[in-house]
Amino acid sequence: MDAHLHTMNNLFAQLGLPADDADIERFIAAHRPLGNGVALYRAPFWSPAQRAFLKEEIIEDADWASVIDELNSRLS
Repeated sequence: MDAHLHTMNNLFAQLGLPADDADIERFIAAHRPLGNGVALYRAPFWSPAQRAFLKEEIIEDADWASVIDELNSRLS
């Protein structure tokens, strides 16, 4: 899939989470701020599968990396 097709809504769907705009805003409000120095993929609210996906995509600087970075910024 092309990187430009990855949206925050697509990321939440990929993670198996409710993916409409209101659900995303509620998720961010409920989980921010991440603690200082906590990598996004190490946050305690992810399942093991979600954590593995986020970690792999960031480390590989893969297609999803930019939208994951955006989520990280919004949770900071």
